[in-house]
Formats: sequence, structure tokens, C-alpha cells
Amino acid sequence: MKILKIVAVLFGLMIAVVLIVGLFSPKDYHILREVIIERPHQEVYDYVKFLKNHDNFSKWASMDPNMKKEYKGTDGTVGFISSWESENKNVGKGEQEIIAIEEGKRIDYQFRFFEPFESSDKAFMTFESINAYQTKVQWGFDGHMGFPMNTLLLFMNMEKMIGDDFETGLNNLKSILEN
Repeated sequence: MKILKIVAVLFGLMIAVVLIVGLFSPKDYHILREVIIERPHQEVYDYVKFLKNHDNFSKWASMDPNMKKEYKGTDGTVGFISSWESENKNVGKGEQEIIAIEEGKRIDYQFRFFEPFESSDKAFMTFESINAYQTKVQWGFDGHMGFPMNTLLLFMNMEKMIGDDFETGLNNLKSILEN
């Protein structure tokens, strides 16, 4: 019985430490990647503004070619929603909505993840003409993990995990548009 009390106290202390650490740990994170594409600005923007085209370059779309996809609204306009559902736990279930467009310059997205976890985060893509035949594309993501789940950010490198996927997607986009 004494051992059981010791185990219970130790377990309680571990939970208390995690909760205290969570109070002082960051809850927000920001990821940003960019690529230079050897194509005119308008051509790059006109391709990326359509969410259906994201399936051609996004790393997540390639993780499960059999995922169920649904679309609502007019692609390339505010309010368009692309949703997905996959048995692959790395893809899960969720939707992406275009929430703002600054024509030719920036597109903002709302991501809503339902499985394997619930979350709602924002992402964006920006487009900048370097010269007549080069365009800089930036892909960013602003994430939030509420208390006490934010403690996981101490053990997870979101910059690398999501950033590497963005980098793969941007390199895929570059390859598609330059070939």
C-alpha cells in the first residue's frame, strides 16, 4: 500500500510539473519558407490562387492519393473551401478556406483540422516580383497550441516539421511551373 501511495504522489508531481511548465511555455509558433520561381509574377499567382492546384504541389496531398476531397464555392475566391478526409493519420481530416485575397500579392487561409486532433490555424502565401521572369513566393503558417497542450511545443520542432513540408511543397511548385 505504501508503494502505491509513493507512485500516486510521484505521478501527481509529474502532472503538476507539466502543468506549471505549460503556464510559462509559448503557445504560438510561426513558420515561413520561400522560393524563387523562374516565371513571371502573374503566372505564378494565377496558378497558386486556385486551391485545387495545391493538390499538385502540397506534400500532404501526395501522402494519400486516395483521400476523399470536396470543394465548396468558387475556387480562387474568398470563401472557397477545400476539404479532405484520409485514413492516413498523418493527413487526417480537415478543411482549408480562402479567407482574404490581396490580388496578386497575398492569399490568406484558415485551416481547420478535425482529425487526428482539433485545431484552427492560419496560413498565407505572398507573391513578389523580383524581375520580369522571377517571382518570390513565401508560404507561412501561424499556429497555436492552448494550455496545457502547449507543453508539447518544448518537445516538438514545429519549425522543422511544418517548415520542411512547406519547403517540399514550394520546391514542387517551382518544378511544376518551371517545366
